[in-house]
Amino acid sequence: FPVTIMVGTGLAFNIPDGYEIQIRPKSGLAINYGITVLNTPSTIDGGYTGEVKVILFNSSRDNFVINKGMKIAQAVLCPVLQGKYVNIENIDELPQTDRGDNGFGSTGIQL
Repeated sequence: FPVTIMVGTGLAFNIPDGYEIQIRPKSGLAINYGITVLNTPSTIDGGYTGEVKVILFNSSRDNFVINKGMKIAQAVLCPVLQGKYVNIENIDELPQTDRGDNGFGSTGIQL
């Protein structure tokens, strides 16, 4: 029975213009208990001053108790390139690269 819940953190931020806060999982919770941030990384946009809430997903069948003060996620302040600075152009074809369209698992160790 996987479970998804939203957890209030009691934290709010004044995020500077040109930045966002990304909410990411804690690796220890993920490996030890199967707890992760569901929509990772979550984005807290500049201008949002409400309480930061985290969507946690318990992928295990075990109950997991969240106690006040527990570290359930981590926040990273990141610069954001605003869309007003991006020139989007339609093209018919992308240039060739060594990787091409090789996706999942293609950057691992080659044996």
